[in-house]
Amino acid sequence: SNHLRNFFKVQALLLFPVMAAEGTVSSDVQKLIEESEALYDKKEFPALYNLLSPYKDSQDANILWRLARAATEKGKMGEGEERKKFIYEAWDYINKALELDNDNFACHKWYGILLDYTAEYEGTKQRIANAFKVKEHFMKAIELNPKDATTLYCLGYWCFLFADMAWYQRKIASVLFASPPTSTYDEALDYFKKAEEAEPGFYNQNKVMLGKSYMRLKDKETAKTYLLKALEHQDKTTDDAKVCVC
Repeated sequence: SNHLRNFFKVQALLLFPVMAAEGTVSSDVQKLIEESEALYDKKEFPALYNLLSPYKDSQDANILWRLARAATEKGKMGEGEERKKFIYEAWDYINKALELDNDNFACHKWYGILLDYTAEYEGTKQRIANAFKVKEHFMKAIELNPKDATTLYCLGYWCFLFADMAWYQRKIASVLFASPPTSTYDEALDYFKKAEEAEPGFYNQNKVMLGKSYMRLKDKETAKTYLLKALEHQDKTTDDAKVCVC
């Protein structure tokens, strides 16, 4: 039966890491990855999660980081405890993925993203405490893949957050670190621009953050241009669908 065939296919993918670019296991993994990317591009996040979740015990980092991404997107479609459950599930997957392949840029990227997402549930102090480690993983991802637009966006967002930090957050940071994390709006803007150059229109939030950065730098006309573009843009991710330019 189809159910039985699918069961054995899943077992094959779980038991044997991909050791070569050929062979049935390798081609099955490649097919699974292609199918998952197609679903991600179409924003079919529940279907994407359902496709990959049977492979949660896989020994392939390329499957696991995609499962972490799928769980993250599924979590962001919900709220409250449901969102939290999927974020922490994704955190487990990305930890395992990074253990399996420390030279995979996407593992470092999603580790940084999920380290910050989980810290949102653990309070401002924990989020600031994780800041250097989050940036470290984004920098490693960029070292491994300098043209990845999402990582460039993440670095820009990191810089923006610390440039935009409220006084009470700065006080917490100064208690936690001898040299607290700092940045500037110019540094943030540079990363957002590099992200847009690497992959134009890849993420609506990048246009929003370009607009906000220009706004903080008192260039209201350029800010307005990017914020209007963001409103016209067709969403690709859960965040894009919830975009707010206020």
